[in-house]
Amino acid sequence: MLDKLQKSEQRYSELENLLADPQVISDQSQYQKLAKEYSDLSPIVSTLREHKELIRQEEDLKGVLEEKSDDDFVALAQEELEDLKKKKQEVSEKLEKLINPKKQEKDRNLIIEIRAGTGGQEASLFAADLYRMYSKYADQKGWKIDFMSSHESETGGFKEVVFGVSGTGAEKHLKWESGAHRVQRVPTTETSGRIHTSAATVAILFEPEEVDVEIDPNDLKIDIFRASGPGGQSVNTTDSAVRITHLPSGTVVICQDERSQLKNKYKAMRVLRARVMDKIQQEESAKASQDRKLKVGSGDRSEKIRTYNYPDRRITDHRIGFTTHKLNQVMDGDFDDIAEALMKAELEDGND
Repeated sequence: MLDKLQKSEQRYSELENLLADPQVISDQSQYQKLAKEYSDLSPIVSTLREHKELIRQEEDLKGVLEEKSDDDFVALAQEELEDLKKKKQEVSEKLEKLINPKKQEKDRNLIIEIRAGTGGQEASLFAADLYRMYSKYADQKGWKIDFMSSHESETGGFKEVVFGVSGTGAEKHLKWESGAHRVQRVPTTETSGRIHTSAATVAILFEPEEVDVEIDPNDLKIDIFRASGPGGQSVNTTDSAVRITHLPSGTVVICQDERSQLKNKYKAMRVLRARVMDKIQQEESAKASQDRKLKVGSGDRSEKIRTYNYPDRRITDHRIGFTTHKLNQVMDGDFDDIAEALMKAELEDGND
Protein backbone atom coordinates (compact mmCIF):
# COMPACT_ATOMS: atom_id res chain seq x y z
CA MET A 1 0.00 0.00 0.00
CA LEU A 2 2.88 2.35 0.83
CA ASP A 3 4.34 2.16 -2.70
CA LYS A 4 0.92 2.92 -4.19
CA LEU A 5 0.50 5.93 -1.89
CA GLN A 6 3.96 7.30 -2.69
CA LYS A 7 3.22 7.03 -6.40
CA SER A 8 -0.08 8.83 -5.85
CA GLU A 9 1.69 11.70 -4.07
CA GLN A 10 4.32 11.93 -6.83
CA ARG A 11 1.61 11.97 -9.49
CA TYR A 12 -0.26 14.66 -7.53
CA SER A 13 2.81 16.91 -7.61
CA GLU A 14 3.25 16.24 -11.33
CA LEU A 15 -0.38 17.21 -11.96
CA GLU A 16 0.04 20.47 -10.04
CA ASN A 17 2.84 21.43 -12.41
CA LEU A 18 0.98 20.23 -15.52
CA LEU A 19 -2.16 22.19 -14.64
CA ALA A 20 -0.06 25.36 -14.46
CA ASP A 21 1.46 24.71 -17.89
CA PRO A 22 0.09 27.21 -20.47
CA GLN A 23 0.09 24.52 -23.17
CA VAL A 24 -2.12 22.28 -21.04
CA ILE A 25 -4.43 25.16 -20.16
CA SER A 26 -4.91 25.94 -23.83
CA ASP A 27 -5.98 22.35 -24.54
CA GLN A 28 -9.36 22.13 -22.79
CA SER A 29 -9.75 18.40 -23.40
CA GLN A 30 -6.40 17.55 -21.81
CA TYR A 31 -6.87 20.15 -19.08
CA GLN A 32 -10.23 18.72 -17.97
CA LYS A 33 -8.86 15.18 -17.99
CA LEU A 34 -5.88 16.13 -15.81
CA ALA A 35 -8.05 18.30 -13.56
CA LYS A 36 -10.35 15.32 -12.92
CA GLU A 37 -7.36 13.13 -12.04
CA TYR A 38 -6.05 15.88 -9.74
CA SER A 39 -9.44 16.14 -8.01
CA ASP A 40 -9.62 12.36 -7.51
CA LEU A 41 -6.15 12.25 -5.97
CA SER A 42 -6.68 15.23 -3.64
CA PRO A 43 -8.43 13.37 -0.76
CA ILE A 44 -5.87 10.54 -0.96
CA VAL A 45 -2.86 12.84 -0.83
CA SER A 46 -4.27 15.10 1.89
CA THR A 47 -5.04 12.04 4.04
CA LEU A 48 -1.59 10.59 3.34
CA ARG A 49 0.05 13.83 4.45
CA GLU A 50 -2.09 13.85 7.59
CA HIS A 51 -0.90 10.28 8.28
CA LYS A 52 2.74 11.29 7.83
CA GLU A 53 2.29 14.21 10.21
CA LEU A 54 0.78 11.93 12.87
CA ILE A 55 3.76 9.56 12.51
CA ARG A 56 6.12 12.51 12.96
CA GLN A 57 4.27 13.70 16.08
CA GLU A 58 4.32 10.17 17.49
CA GLU A 59 8.08 9.81 16.97
CA ASP A 60 8.71 13.24 18.53
CA LEU A 61 6.63 12.34 21.57
CA LYS A 62 8.44 9.02 22.02
CA GLY A 63 11.74 10.88 21.90
CA VAL A 64 10.60 13.29 24.61
CA LEU A 65 9.39 10.39 26.80
CA GLU A 66 12.85 8.82 26.65
CA GLU A 67 14.37 12.02 28.02
CA LYS A 68 11.80 12.92 30.71
CA SER A 69 11.27 11.16 34.03
CA ASP A 70 8.71 13.38 35.78
CA ASP A 71 5.77 11.09 36.63
CA ASP A 72 3.04 13.66 35.89
CA PHE A 73 4.61 14.59 32.58
CA VAL A 74 5.11 10.95 31.57
CA ALA A 75 1.49 10.11 32.36
CA LEU A 76 0.23 13.05 30.32
CA ALA A 77 2.56 12.27 27.41
CA GLN A 78 1.55 8.60 27.38
CA GLU A 79 -2.10 9.61 27.27
CA GLU A 80 -1.36 11.91 24.33
CA LEU A 81 0.59 9.10 22.67
CA GLU A 82 -2.42 6.78 22.91
CA ASP A 83 -4.60 9.44 21.32
CA LEU A 84 -2.11 9.82 18.48
CA LYS A 85 -2.03 6.05 17.91
CA LYS A 86 -5.81 5.91 17.79
CA LYS A 87 -5.97 8.83 15.38
CA LYS A 88 -3.24 7.28 13.22
CA GLN A 89 -5.21 4.02 13.02
CA GLU A 90 -8.36 5.89 11.96
CA VAL A 91 -6.46 7.78 9.27
CA SER A 92 -4.81 4.55 8.11
CA GLU A 93 -8.22 2.91 7.72
CA LYS A 94 -9.46 5.95 5.82
CA LEU A 95 -6.47 5.66 3.47
CA GLU A 96 -7.23 1.99 2.87
CA LYS A 97 -10.77 2.85 1.82
CA LEU A 98 -9.62 5.70 -0.40
CA ILE A 99 -7.21 3.57 -2.41
CA ASN A 100 -9.65 0.66 -2.58
CA PRO A 101 -12.89 2.39 -3.62
CA LYS A 102 -14.51 -0.90 -4.71
CA LYS A 103 -14.67 -1.91 -1.05
CA GLN A 104 -16.92 1.01 -0.16
CA GLU A 105 -20.15 2.50 -1.37
CA LYS A 106 -19.55 4.84 -4.29
CA ASP A 107 -20.69 8.33 -3.33
CA ARG A 108 -21.17 11.20 -5.70
CA ASN A 109 -19.44 14.42 -4.74
CA LEU A 110 -21.80 17.25 -3.86
CA ILE A 111 -21.71 20.95 -4.58
CA ILE A 112 -23.79 22.92 -2.10
CA GLU A 113 -25.00 26.43 -2.86
CA ILE A 114 -26.51 28.56 -0.08
CA ARG A 115 -28.14 31.90 -0.88
CA ALA A 116 -29.68 34.49 1.41
CA GLY A 117 -33.40 34.93 0.74
CA THR A 118 -35.96 37.24 2.30
CA GLY A 119 -34.78 39.09 5.38
CA GLY A 120 -31.91 41.30 4.27
CA GLN A 121 -28.80 41.21 6.43
CA GLU A 122 -30.37 38.74 8.84
CA ALA A 123 -30.91 36.31 5.96
CA SER A 124 -27.23 36.58 5.01
CA LEU A 125 -26.21 35.84 8.61
CA PHE A 126 -28.49 32.79 8.59
CA ALA A 127 -26.91 31.63 5.31
CA ALA A 128 -23.53 31.82 7.08
CA ASP A 129 -24.97 29.80 9.99
CA LEU A 130 -26.12 27.08 7.59
CA TYR A 131 -22.68 26.99 5.97
CA ARG A 132 -21.11 26.62 9.40
CA MET A 133 -23.59 23.84 10.32
CA TYR A 134 -22.84 21.79 7.19
CA SER A 135 -19.09 22.40 7.53
CA LYS A 136 -19.01 21.22 11.14
CA TYR A 137 -21.12 18.19 10.26
CA ALA A 138 -18.75 17.32 7.40
CA ASP A 139 -15.78 17.69 9.73
CA GLN A 140 -17.35 15.30 12.23
CA LYS A 141 -17.96 12.76 9.46
CA GLY A 142 -14.46 13.08 8.03
CA TRP A 143 -15.72 14.46 4.72
CA LYS A 144 -13.70 16.91 2.68
CA ILE A 145 -14.95 20.49 2.35
CA ASP A 146 -13.78 22.36 -0.74
CA PHE A 147 -14.61 26.07 -0.51
CA MET A 148 -15.35 27.40 -3.99
CA SER A 149 -16.81 30.90 -3.98
CA SER A 150 -18.66 33.37 -1.82
CA HIS A 151 -20.24 36.81 -1.81
CA GLU A 152 -20.13 38.33 1.67
CA SER A 153 -22.63 40.79 3.08
CA GLU A 154 -21.80 43.99 4.93
CA THR A 155 -22.48 42.30 8.28
CA GLY A 156 -20.16 39.36 7.71
CA GLY A 157 -22.78 36.91 6.46
CA PHE A 158 -23.09 35.39 3.02
CA LYS A 159 -25.29 36.62 0.21
CA GLU A 160 -24.09 33.45 -1.51
CA VAL A 161 -21.61 30.70 -0.67
CA VAL A 162 -20.69 27.68 -2.78
CA PHE A 163 -18.64 24.71 -1.56
CA GLY A 164 -18.00 21.07 -2.37
CA VAL A 165 -18.48 18.11 -0.03
CA SER A 166 -17.00 14.68 -0.73
CA GLY A 167 -16.61 11.51 1.28
CA THR A 168 -18.28 8.24 2.18
CA GLY A 169 -21.91 8.83 3.11
CA ALA A 170 -21.99 12.53 2.21
CA GLU A 171 -24.53 12.00 -0.59
CA LYS A 172 -27.06 9.98 1.37
CA HIS A 173 -26.83 12.25 4.43
CA LEU A 174 -27.15 15.59 2.62
CA LYS A 175 -28.98 14.98 -0.66
CA TRP A 176 -32.37 16.08 0.72
CA GLU A 177 -31.20 19.52 1.88
CA SER A 178 -32.40 21.40 -1.24
CA GLY A 179 -35.14 23.89 -0.50
CA ALA A 180 -36.02 26.97 1.52
CA HIS A 181 -34.78 27.06 5.11
CA ARG A 182 -36.65 29.51 7.36
CA VAL A 183 -35.32 31.00 10.60
CA GLN A 184 -37.30 32.71 13.39
CA ARG A 185 -35.21 34.67 15.87
CA VAL A 186 -34.40 38.13 17.22
CA PRO A 187 -31.72 39.69 14.97
CA THR A 188 -28.67 41.19 16.66
CA THR A 189 -29.66 44.55 15.13
CA GLU A 190 -33.18 44.42 16.63
CA THR A 191 -33.44 46.75 19.65
CA SER A 192 -37.06 46.06 20.60
CA GLY A 193 -36.65 42.29 20.92
CA ARG A 194 -39.08 41.43 18.11
CA ILE A 195 -38.76 38.04 16.44
CA HIS A 196 -38.09 38.24 12.71
CA THR A 197 -38.58 35.58 10.07
CA SER A 198 -35.88 35.26 7.40
CA ALA A 199 -34.92 32.61 4.90
CA ALA A 200 -32.07 31.11 2.91
CA THR A 201 -32.22 28.64 0.06
CA VAL A 202 -30.01 25.58 -0.28
CA ALA A 203 -29.31 23.81 -3.57
CA ILE A 204 -27.67 20.38 -3.60
CA LEU A 205 -25.96 19.65 -6.90
CA PHE A 206 -24.31 16.35 -7.75
CA GLU A 207 -20.89 16.92 -9.28
CA PRO A 208 -20.87 15.00 -12.58
CA GLU A 209 -18.01 13.03 -14.04
CA GLU A 210 -16.52 14.56 -17.15
CA VAL A 211 -18.19 11.86 -19.26
CA ASP A 212 -21.59 12.65 -17.75
CA VAL A 213 -21.83 16.12 -19.21
CA GLU A 214 -19.85 17.21 -22.23
CA ILE A 215 -19.16 20.92 -22.51
CA ASP A 216 -17.80 22.27 -25.75
CA PRO A 217 -15.04 24.82 -25.05
CA ASN A 218 -16.46 26.86 -27.94
CA ASP A 219 -19.67 27.28 -25.91
CA LEU A 220 -17.79 29.04 -23.12
CA LYS A 221 -17.12 32.74 -22.64
CA ILE A 222 -14.34 33.22 -20.10
CA ASP A 223 -13.65 36.62 -18.55
CA ILE A 224 -10.71 37.40 -16.27
CA PHE A 225 -10.93 40.38 -13.92
CA ARG A 226 -9.70 41.74 -10.63
CA ALA A 227 -11.38 40.32 -7.53
CA SER A 228 -13.51 42.66 -5.46
CA GLY A 229 -14.63 42.69 -1.86
CA PRO A 230 -12.97 41.04 1.16
CA GLY A 231 -10.02 38.80 0.42
CA GLY A 232 -6.65 37.61 1.55
CA GLN A 233 -3.32 39.21 0.86
CA SER A 234 -2.91 40.10 -2.85
CA VAL A 235 -6.31 38.68 -3.84
CA ASN A 236 -7.47 42.15 -4.90
CA THR A 237 -4.24 43.21 -6.60
CA THR A 238 -4.10 40.74 -9.48
CA ASP A 239 -6.46 39.74 -12.28
CA SER A 240 -7.26 36.36 -10.77
CA ALA A 241 -11.08 36.34 -10.67
CA VAL A 242 -12.80 34.20 -13.30
CA ARG A 243 -16.28 34.44 -14.78
CA ILE A 244 -17.37 31.59 -17.08
CA THR A 245 -20.56 31.82 -19.11
CA HIS A 246 -22.06 28.73 -20.73
CA LEU A 247 -23.66 30.36 -23.75
CA PRO A 248 -26.25 27.67 -24.68
CA SER A 249 -27.81 27.58 -21.21
CA GLY A 250 -26.94 31.09 -20.02
CA THR A 251 -25.34 29.62 -16.89
CA VAL A 252 -22.81 31.98 -15.28
CA VAL A 253 -20.28 31.05 -12.61
CA ILE A 254 -17.91 33.46 -10.87
CA CYS A 255 -14.99 32.35 -8.69
CA GLN A 256 -12.68 34.91 -7.11
CA ASP A 257 -11.78 33.63 -3.65
CA GLU A 258 -8.48 32.02 -4.68
CA ARG A 259 -5.37 34.08 -5.40
CA SER A 260 -4.61 31.87 -8.37
CA GLN A 261 -6.46 32.42 -11.64
CA LEU A 262 -5.89 28.74 -12.43
CA LYS A 263 -7.56 27.55 -9.22
CA ASN A 264 -10.48 29.92 -9.71
CA LYS A 265 -10.95 28.62 -13.25
CA TYR A 266 -10.77 25.01 -12.13
CA LYS A 267 -13.37 25.53 -9.39
CA ALA A 268 -15.61 27.57 -11.68
CA MET A 269 -15.62 24.76 -14.24
CA ARG A 270 -16.60 22.23 -11.56
CA VAL A 271 -19.54 24.37 -10.49
CA LEU A 272 -20.49 25.06 -14.10
CA ARG A 273 -20.62 21.36 -14.99
CA ALA A 274 -22.74 20.63 -11.93
CA ARG A 275 -25.18 23.46 -12.72
CA VAL A 276 -25.51 22.47 -16.37
CA MET A 277 -26.13 18.84 -15.43
CA ASP A 278 -28.64 19.90 -12.78
CA LYS A 279 -30.49 22.11 -15.27
CA ILE A 280 -30.73 19.21 -17.73
CA GLN A 281 -32.08 16.90 -15.00
CA GLN A 282 -34.55 19.51 -13.76
CA GLU A 283 -35.92 19.97 -17.28
CA GLU A 284 -36.23 16.22 -17.80
CA SER A 285 -37.96 15.85 -14.44
CA ALA A 286 -40.42 18.66 -15.28
CA LYS A 287 -41.36 16.95 -18.54
CA ALA A 288 -41.88 13.54 -16.98
CA SER A 289 -45.20 12.89 -15.27
CA GLN A 290 -44.80 11.89 -11.63
CA ASP A 291 -47.47 9.62 -10.18
CA ARG A 292 -45.92 9.77 -6.74
CA LYS A 293 -43.39 11.85 -4.83
CA LEU A 294 -41.09 10.89 -2.00
CA LYS A 295 -42.25 11.89 1.45
CA VAL A 296 -39.11 13.97 1.79
CA GLY A 297 -40.15 16.19 -1.09
CA SER A 298 -39.84 16.72 -4.78
CA GLY A 299 -36.56 18.66 -4.71
CA ASP A 300 -38.28 21.95 -5.56
CA ARG A 301 -35.95 24.63 -4.16
CA SER A 302 -38.81 27.05 -3.58
CA GLU A 303 -40.40 24.53 -1.22
CA LYS A 304 -40.16 25.44 2.48
CA ILE A 305 -38.54 22.37 3.95
CA ARG A 306 -37.42 23.36 7.46
CA THR A 307 -37.93 25.99 10.16
CA TYR A 308 -35.30 26.92 12.76
CA ASN A 309 -37.09 28.51 15.73
CA TYR A 310 -34.52 30.02 18.10
CA PRO A 311 -36.84 31.17 20.93
CA ASP A 312 -38.10 27.59 21.37
CA ARG A 313 -34.78 26.00 20.34
CA ARG A 314 -36.82 23.94 17.90
CA ILE A 315 -36.15 22.68 14.39
CA THR A 316 -39.01 21.26 12.34
CA ASP A 317 -38.68 19.48 9.01
CA HIS A 318 -42.06 20.08 7.40
CA ARG A 319 -41.76 17.32 4.80
CA ILE A 320 -41.75 14.46 7.28
CA GLY A 321 -43.14 16.16 10.40
CA PHE A 322 -39.89 15.67 12.29
CA THR A 323 -39.13 17.99 15.23
CA THR A 324 -36.13 18.26 17.50
CA HIS A 325 -35.44 20.72 20.33
CA LYS A 326 -31.65 20.39 19.96
CA LEU A 327 -31.31 23.52 17.85
CA ASN A 328 -27.99 24.64 19.35
CA GLN A 329 -26.44 21.19 18.91
CA VAL A 330 -27.68 20.91 15.32
CA MET A 331 -26.28 24.32 14.39
CA ASP A 332 -22.95 23.15 15.85
CA GLY A 333 -22.92 20.23 13.42
CA ASP A 334 -24.82 17.53 15.34
CA PHE A 335 -27.01 16.85 12.32
CA ASP A 336 -27.38 13.05 12.46
CA ASP A 337 -30.90 12.99 13.96
CA ILE A 338 -32.32 15.02 11.08
CA ALA A 339 -30.34 13.19 8.39
CA GLU A 340 -31.32 9.78 9.74
CA ALA A 341 -35.00 10.76 9.96
CA LEU A 342 -34.91 11.80 6.31
CA MET A 343 -33.12 8.60 5.27
CA LYS A 344 -35.70 6.55 7.19
CA ALA A 345 -38.55 8.38 5.45
CA GLU A 346 -36.93 7.71 2.08
CA LEU A 347 -36.58 4.01 2.91
CA GLU A 348 -40.20 3.72 4.10
CA ASP A 349 -41.43 5.48 0.98
CA GLY A 350 -39.45 3.08 -1.19
CA ASN A 351 -41.10 0.14 0.55
CA ASP A 352 -44.67 1.44 0.08
